[in-house]
Amino acid sequence: MSRWFATLALALCLAFGAVALRAQTGSLDYDSWTGLASRAEQVLDRAQASSEALETLRADIAGWRDTFLQAESTNAARIQTLQSQISALGPPPAEGESEAQDIATRRSELTAELERIEAPVRRAQESYTQADGLIREIDQIVRERQTEALLELGPSPINPSLWPGAFRELSAALGSIMAETRFNIASEVKQRRARSNLPIIAMLLTLAALLVVRGPVWVRRLVDLLRRRTRRGTGIWGFLASLAGIVLPGLGLMALTAALQATGFAGLSGQRILRLVPIWGLTLLVARWLADQSFNRSEDIATLPLRQAQRREARYYATLLSILLVLRSANETLDDIFSLAPTTQVVLDFPILLLCALMLSRLGHILTTLTPARVTEGTLLEGSHFRLSLARILGRGAIAMAVIGPVMSSIGYYGVGEAMVYPAVRTLAILAMVLVLQRFINDLYEFSTGKSAQGADSLLPVLAGLVLLIAALPFLALVWGARVADMTELWARFKEGFVFGETRISPADFLTFVVVFAIGYALTRLVQGGLRSSILPKTRIEPGGQTAIVSGLGYVGIFLAGLVAITSAGLDLSSLAIVAGALSVGIGFGLQNIVSNFVSGIILLIERPISEGDWIETGGTQGIVKSISVRSTRIETFDRTDLIVPNSDFVSGRVTNYTRGNVIGRVVVNVGVAYGTDTRKVEDVLRSIVRRHDMVLLNPEPMITFEEFGADSLNFVIRAVIRDVGQKIVVTSDFHHEIARRFAEENIEIPFAQRDVWLRNPEALYPDRAPAPKDASVQTPAPDQVTRDGDMPAGRDGDDAGATDGAVADGDGGR
Repeated sequence: MSRWFATLALALCLAFGAVALRAQTGSLDYDSWTGLASRAEQVLDRAQASSEALETLRADIAGWRDTFLQAESTNAARIQTLQSQISALGPPPAEGESEAQDIATRRSELTAELERIEAPVRRAQESYTQADGLIREIDQIVRERQTEALLELGPSPINPSLWPGAFRELSAALGSIMAETRFNIASEVKQRRARSNLPIIAMLLTLAALLVVRGPVWVRRLVDLLRRRTRRGTGIWGFLASLAGIVLPGLGLMALTAALQATGFAGLSGQRILRLVPIWGLTLLVARWLADQSFNRSEDIATLPLRQAQRREARYYATLLSILLVLRSANETLDDIFSLAPTTQVVLDFPILLLCALMLSRLGHILTTLTPARVTEGTLLEGSHFRLSLARILGRGAIAMAVIGPVMSSIGYYGVGEAMVYPAVRTLAILAMVLVLQRFINDLYEFSTGKSAQGADSLLPVLAGLVLLIAALPFLALVWGARVADMTELWARFKEGFVFGETRISPADFLTFVVVFAIGYALTRLVQGGLRSSILPKTRIEPGGQTAIVSGLGYVGIFLAGLVAITSAGLDLSSLAIVAGALSVGIGFGLQNIVSNFVSGIILLIERPISEGDWIETGGTQGIVKSISVRSTRIETFDRTDLIVPNSDFVSGRVTNYTRGNVIGRVVVNVGVAYGTDTRKVEDVLRSIVRRHDMVLLNPEPMITFEEFGADSLNFVIRAVIRDVGQKIVVTSDFHHEIARRFAEENIEIPFAQRDVWLRNPEALYPDRAPAPKDASVQTPAPDQVTRDGDMPAGRDGDDAGATDGAVADGDGGR
């Protein structure tokens, strides 16, 4: 990983340094570029250079390409001015036509000046194209070599015949290091040097012992103290203190390495190994810290919801993986020093690969056990089913890599095995780091706001996690075989931008567009807020008109902000003519409903047949208008549900507005009294009830009418105008209560419908009963005169002659 960082930093420094140097000179040395391009073409034709040499050559060419890209914008303002001047002179005359001499002379002068200024730009564009082509060729060659090396079939590490030779070569390498060290220890010159540096060596060893041995203990005590004395949400102190568990032992390892180097007993090979000891130690420390943060015993710290036994097991596997990776790095170091045979390197690395695959499979199995049921409240993955699903998928992928990798290596495709196992291990480490940093951000959010990031459902921690994941993508790409040059190439493409018509849009142009549009949008909202809260309420404009003014101003402001932003970014709007033509065709066919609703919305905002707060009825649904936009209107029904109605329905359909202009409305109440009641008395009582209600207007006078002679009652109708039609239901209820009370006091009866049921053949209900004996002295009633309970009715009301057998005959309603 450190090698990638160093290479990436070197490449960026070379590129930026070259660009800065050429920018300072003010002119491009095309002779130097021509020589570099010729040498690059010769190297590519021979195709014999090493990959390292090609990468170096590519870095030089990439620096020139960035310079040419900047040179393309040279004199851009002056070129645009000249083009505008030429356009102002009008179109050039057609063949056979002539124009005024002074205009022709001026056109010729401007054209010559434009060609002179555009010459360096065109040269830079040509050189940029050449550099870009050379870079593509180099990338293709390097990728082909990487693919061949990955798929190369080599010796099988499980072949026993290779083991003796590998062990002999390893013993020879280690023996060489030991012999070199013994020779230096026996040397009097080295001994004198060691004795002279003895105070420094003793001090460094003492410092190393304190930092390595006691440093973790001090850090652990500091973390425990901070956790006991701080409230939840200040885990940032514990996180920062835990980082000291890496820094202090790391400094101790550096002190130990410096002490050993100060003795002078290590030879050249030993010195190279000693320089790597701090790196190996930091690898172990970081892996241990990352495992502790991910699988901590405390629920508040652990980033994965696992059982305590699984956390302990995961920490153990992570520690073993870090040790195995250090051993692999040590093997690579021995190979760099002694140039070990490929068979020896394969045989020595295969046991490490196999053990790494075993630990990887166990960690993958632990990840597959993550379920939402194990997520406790307040943990990092609370409510994040997506992350849990992703963790389970990663676990299954890790198991697959752990199985396939050793199998491919044992066959002989050792490159494939390495490309599957070790990147999978590093991927888990990178994602674990992302989760740990996400936990730290959540703690920062809780510390600053006093709210839990999970409980508050805030967007800020989620966006921070997304940024962390995006930042991890380059490292994941490097882990899985991408080159540093690939990362720099993506950045170069990003800086280059893309061509839209005849305009190149760069990230700087896009940033300018976003900033200018954001400023215009903010100013528009600021003016809208000022009008809505300060200016418009002091005018006589009704609320609906105020809303229309504010909404119209918002649309105009956003349109102007977009127009100014496009102009500031340097975009040529004339290139949008073709797109606008295509959009007009699409609008004519597929977007006509949207356009119709948009135009209808503008009509509603201008004519204002309905306004916010109006009580309307459309399509059989009543409700209050809550908001009017350019596409639709939101109505809140009396059931407290939102109804979204397209604006075209209001323009082309029938709409009833109960509160248009005012809130006065009429209440109509039907009242029935029994036949025989004094109708004038009923009218006076009803008028008295209506006039006494405080919501009823006396102008116009309430009206009490005797409507009709109903089937069951004498029907009266109350018609009264009230001040607020929104209180219609309340007023009606008040009328009903008062009518019931006054009618009871005045002995006025309110009738209700009654029905008498007659059975024509009641014996059909009792078929098991024998008919009564016929006796002349006993008069048997006719079947149509027997009631439902078998008794003789006292009288008969109504006519049932039309009823069929067993049917029910309805009579008139009684009182």
